[in-house]
Amino acid sequence: MTAYDPPAFTTAPRTLPGVDALWPLCLAIARHRRGNGPAPEPDAARRFRHQGSQGFVLDPKAWHPEALELFSLLKPLLDHPPEGPAWVIGQLGQSLDGCIATRGGDANFVNGPEMLVHLHRLRALSDAVIVGAATAAIDNPQLTTRRVTGEHPVRVLIDPSLRLAPTLRVFTDGQAPTLLVCDAVREAEAAALVGADQVLGVPGLLKEDSRLDLPLLLHALQERGLRVLFVEGGGVTVSRFIAQGCMDRLHLSIAPVLIGSGRPGLSLPVGMVMRDCPRPPATVFRMGADVLWDLDLRPASRL
Repeated sequence: MTAYDPPAFTTAPRTLPGVDALWPLCLAIARHRRGNGPAPEPDAARRFRHQGSQGFVLDPKAWHPEALELFSLLKPLLDHPPEGPAWVIGQLGQSLDGCIATRGGDANFVNGPEMLVHLHRLRALSDAVIVGAATAAIDNPQLTTRRVTGEHPVRVLIDPSLRLAPTLRVFTDGQAPTLLVCDAVREAEAAALVGADQVLGVPGLLKEDSRLDLPLLLHALQERGLRVLFVEGGGVTVSRFIAQGCMDRLHLSIAPVLIGSGRPGLSLPVGMVMRDCPRPPATVFRMGADVLWDLDLRPASRL
């Protein structure tokens, strides 16, 4: 990964610790947040510490620039306190013309391998990874951390209509815990399909107009100790989280490809005039041929 406007990486001494040294530290921070490990000790050699309201801090003179850049991208996940409320990051990979898949649903290879590694890193640092029913049905994903070291997150599938086949890999492969989310009134029906241990029935999840009450879902996941949540897709699910003010950050990656009349990415309430359209604070990174926008949605989440 290189910065969109990179510093002179070629002048940095290769003896400085890089991404390979940083990643185990990131995993240790995530394990401590989950209660699965001790708090990482400040490391004088790497100039690493936790600095109050600033969160985790690296000495910029003691790390390779590539490690510093990755740390700046992952820092919001790492800084979330163990006792904090639910915190949500989303991810979408799209084409130059704003599509996340072809009209038929083919989303393979929209983004390059660097973005796939980043996606697996987000899974490894999150307590749970969330996808909508359409994404699960089309992709039959594993939602594991195959491309990086680190524990698999809890896999959460939002399926209030119980449309998903119980033969999907997430329900049968045993690689990580899985939760099928539905309204509590259909919990017994869902349990008959995939087993009670794989069902999370949320009272009042479906409003009278059949819309999802996502704050209720976040509360239910937090009650299970799942606080750092990664909404991986698809576009409809990510859009719903943003529209209901339930997403803190979005990683939007744009690939140099034109799809044409495909499936759109974000679909949000219409802004009538430009001054009313949110402009969230953003940082831009380059990952291989793709460009990643790291968007802070907290000031702009009430759409």
